[in-house]
Amino acid sequence: MAKNLMRAVQYSKYGGGVDGLKHVEVPIPSPKKDEVLIKIEAVGINPIDWKMQDGVARPFLPRKFPHVPGTDVAGEIVQVGSGVKSFKAGDKVVAVLGNGGALAEYALAKEASAVPRPPEVSALEAAALPIAGLAAHQSLTLHAGLKLDGSGPQVNVLITAASGGVGTYAVQLAKLANAHVTATCGARNMDLVRSLGADEVLDYKTPEGKALTSPSGRKYDIIIHCTTNIPWSTFQANLTSKGKVVDTTPGFGTLMSVAVKKITCSKKKLVPVFTDPKKENLDFLVKLVQAGKLKPVIDSKHPLDKAGEAWGKSIDGHATGKILVEP
Repeated sequence: MAKNLMRAVQYSKYGGGVDGLKHVEVPIPSPKKDEVLIKIEAVGINPIDWKMQDGVARPFLPRKFPHVPGTDVAGEIVQVGSGVKSFKAGDKVVAVLGNGGALAEYALAKEASAVPRPPEVSALEAAALPIAGLAAHQSLTLHAGLKLDGSGPQVNVLITAASGGVGTYAVQLAKLANAHVTATCGARNMDLVRSLGADEVLDYKTPEGKALTSPSGRKYDIIIHCTTNIPWSTFQANLTSKGKVVDTTPGFGTLMSVAVKKITCSKKKLVPVFTDPKKENLDFLVKLVQAGKLKPVIDSKHPLDKAGEAWGKSIDGHATGKILVEP
């Protein structure tokens, strides 16, 4: 491989799944004034990555083809743009890439989207954090109003798909907020979810799990919904009078339900979440991991030359925690 080239994985059109991914050599990019060039040590795969390949944001994203997917990276800065003030070559960082580019040996990140990675936080742990951790954090704080220092009143929280990427973080963060947590997951992951702090765990395949019925008979003030295909009627039956469903995987059905609920003036709310990669939120999560208060759950790690395995595993939808790629 020539010195100025790097290995990368890309796709050239919408659709194709794993078969649409191609291993290529492309030029190592150069940072603009406000960018840093990162030598990537680990990449976190998110469902939005392959959903974009499927065309969920068509025709706006990807902005152009061929496209190197992925947004969540941890690594070492090797070059900084002329206007960068807060980082230098050699700094370890975790970052969210605004335009993709993660499935490669090097990637560009905006200075404003990167945060320092302390030595206590591994590259794998850091790469597992951004989008899933931010979705959980913003669902609980911005949309549900919980205080993660535990200073607020205790509320009853249900977290669906609690063994997934967002769910594993949501359970731990809700416990930091002093919530009583009921969680749903598959039978094989019930012990894991309990170990993360859940007070009650339901097997989602049982009648109680499908009905979201709390074993203690509690109604939920907040439901953090991390999966799909649960009807509003099931949520409604389990919510308190002013309960709220925070949907981390909103689709067309969610948006239509929000519109209907506004028309009917229901006090029970359905709130879609669109994750905002706020630097201060990401830094907060990194520091929680550093302090041992938040544990990224890693499903599997795959070398870059087998990125298709990671891609397919994410599409399959049964990962426990986060799927990672190591260049």
